[in-house]
Amino acid sequence: MVRYDFSNQAALVTGGTRGIGRAISEAFMRAGATVVAVYAGNDAAAAAFKDTLGPLAEKLILKKCDVSSYESVEALFKEIEPLLPNGLQIVVNNSGIRKDAVLAMMKPQDWRSVLDVNLSGTFNVSKFAVLAMMRKRYGRIVTITSPCGEFGFEGQSNYAASKAGQVGLTRSLSKEVASRGITANCVSPGFIATELIGDLPEKLREHYQNQVPLKKFGTPEDVANCVLFLASKESSYITGSVLDVTGGL
Repeated sequence: MVRYDFSNQAALVTGGTRGIGRAISEAFMRAGATVVAVYAGNDAAAAAFKDTLGPLAEKLILKKCDVSSYESVEALFKEIEPLLPNGLQIVVNNSGIRKDAVLAMMKPQDWRSVLDVNLSGTFNVSKFAVLAMMRKRYGRIVTITSPCGEFGFEGQSNYAASKAGQVGLTRSLSKEVASRGITANCVSPGFIATELIGDLPEKLREHYQNQVPLKKFGTPEDVANCVLFLASKESSYITGSVLDVTGGL
């Protein structure tokens, strides 16, 4: 098994206290990194996450931030700069929301809010990440997208548009920053066993599971393993790519 070493590195993970983001944050800490876990507003979930970490908690910095707000993200990067003596090497864009409805019935505010968080949030965080990383000519930006952006799912036109946009943004960004030693890639998880899947009726769970060639849902740790690879020095020749974690969908 590959054991990554992120000692003396810092990773910022948006949506980093729950679900897939929580697994990513914990994986980085176990590999030696300091993690800035950003969350939107659930203070209780963030505190509960920290309480479960034991000695690892000393590697965790919790920060509340609305990633859809340019000004809030700018303030966030100013706040964390003095807390990271070796700078920021890794950013994971994991924040995301869904507000599903068929397009003809979708509320304009639900269209805008999903694009604001998922796509504009990726722009905001990635912009300030690049500015922080360029000075040291090294960085890894990993964005969590979705197969929905490629295939489209009924009732998710806003979500699909945001996820397709993340891929386009990442591929353009990868070309802009390559000469500065920064890579930008996406990880695209399929059906992952988080609380969202856990709330589905049993028959629907079975239906979705049967669509997966491997006949099982992935775990948050499966996604975290791929993120750590793309964030490592071992992935230095990979940029502008999308790594599917879908069980073969």
